Amino acid sequence: MEKKDTETLEHGLSEARDVQDFWRDNELNLREMTLAEFLTGLLAEKGLKKADVVRDSGLDTGYAYHLFGGQKQNPARDKVLILALTMKLTTKETQHLLHYAGAGALYVRDHFDSVIWYALEHKLGVVKTNLLLTDLGLRELAY
Repeated sequence: MEKKDTETLEHGLSEARDVQDFWRDNELNLREMTLAEFLTGLLAEKGLKKADVVRDSGLDTGYAYHLFGGQKQNPARDKVLILALTMKLTTKETQHLLHYAGAGALYVRDHFDSVIWYALEHKLGVVKTNLLLTDLGLRELAY
C-alpha cells in the first residue's frame, strides 16, 4: 500500500461515507507513532546523526537522549522547537513533531510562533532565532 500524505487522507475522509471504512482502507497510513519513533525517522530521512543533533541543540544531553530514546514523552514545547530548529525541519515537519510531542501546534497569528515559523522557513538555527526574538522584545526559547 502506498503512503498517503495528510492532504490525501483529509480528502478521503471528507469523501468517506463511513469512518470505519475509511479506517480500514487507510489502516497503514493512520498508524500513530511515538515521539521517539518520529524523531528516529527524521534523523534517517535527513541523514542526521543523533549525537550531532544533541550536541548542536544545546539541550541537556541526558534530557535530549531521553527524548530520542522514548523515556521522555511530553517535553516542553520550547525544547521541541529547539530540536526542530537544530534539525532544520520544515514547518510541516515541525507541526508533526509538535503533535507527537503532545505540544501545541505553531499558530502564525501569535507573535512568538510567527517568529519561530519564520526561523524555520529561513533555517536560522537556535542562536539566531533567539537573537531575533530578543530584538523583537519577545522571550527566548528556554533550554
